[in-house]
Amino acid sequence: MSSPQPEAIASEAAAAGPSADAATAPAYDLSACRKLMRGGSKTFFAASLLLPARVRAPASALYAFCRLADDAIDLGADPHAAMRDLEQRLDAIYDGRPGPLDADRALAQVVHRHAIPRLLLDALLEGFLWDANGRRYETIEDVHAYGARVAGTVGAMMALVMQAPTAQALARACELGVAMQLTNVARDVGEDARNGRLYLPRQWLREAGIDADAWLRAPRFDAAIASVVGRLLREAEALYRRAEQGISELPRDCRGAIQAARLVYAEIGHQLARNGLDSIHQRTVVSGSRKLALIARAASAGMLSAVPAQPGLAALPAVQFLVDSAAAALPAAAAVKSAPKRSAVPKRSFDERVVWIIDLFERQAAQSRAAR
Repeated sequence: MSSPQPEAIASEAAAAGPSADAATAPAYDLSACRKLMRGGSKTFFAASLLLPARVRAPASALYAFCRLADDAIDLGADPHAAMRDLEQRLDAIYDGRPGPLDADRALAQVVHRHAIPRLLLDALLEGFLWDANGRRYETIEDVHAYGARVAGTVGAMMALVMQAPTAQALARACELGVAMQLTNVARDVGEDARNGRLYLPRQWLREAGIDADAWLRAPRFDAAIASVVGRLLREAEALYRRAEQGISELPRDCRGAIQAARLVYAEIGHQLARNGLDSIHQRTVVSGSRKLALIARAASAGMLSAVPAQPGLAALPAVQFLVDSAAAALPAAAAVKSAPKRSAVPKRSFDERVVWIIDLFERQAAQSRAAR
């Protein structure tokens, strides 16, 4: 089974249905957006292949803009100038006159078709700017606020694209994004420190007997820093458990992909724990075989409707403003109706998509071995 070609991916975009307003849907190259995703988050890319065609194209568009925006602010010479440029680009996108970049044209289709509130993208950019400004995170609530912006926003946007039915489902989607970001923080402690960045709560470091600024100047691994990393992973694990309720509320054709992303990301934390919580001297990775096993396990995500709901479960405070904004857009997002699928688009069951991904991973592994 071969990997998808650009022509097939473009057909999937067309099959997802036209924008309600042709003025907000100029032509763009979806394969360029997919290329950005493939070269960025491998977990997100793999999970996206499990999504139905109606969601796969918008997910690629969202990822492409987010990735380019992050790079523009984080890697540019003047983060504030980059921020102003991105805000102007969003103005044009929401006015229905996006610029020539494929990512902007793709995002214009998504935000108008799926009623994505501007606040979500503004919050995302704010989080990127926090990175560039070297913001300090004193408490776990401060870290939650950062995670809400750089990852919870993506959870909210994806939930609207997937047509999540309730504010409860939106809250769990935002919390899943925060959980993933906490996992990223735990995994990248050493790498971030070598770049002069610290996302671990300084309050927790003090409680472990660590002077944050001194440690940042000379990062080292010991039992004290391990205790803080472990504490952060437990915080993430609690949010992963909450997220499962939200996954059970998603349309059935989307549950497997999101469950796959949840399982693989949580496994990064589990593997880090097995490595003794040392994220200073090594970067934790999940093996290809383990990823495949988790993706296959996600095939049972259709059973998640049996997860008991907790109607009174309040949203994590840091994501409440995202939930409120996205919930106001639910009626418009729910009104989106997919056009009939074109015959050129392969109609694959979830099990067939799992096999497709396994084949893709196996071929990539074979190519890697041949290169060595």
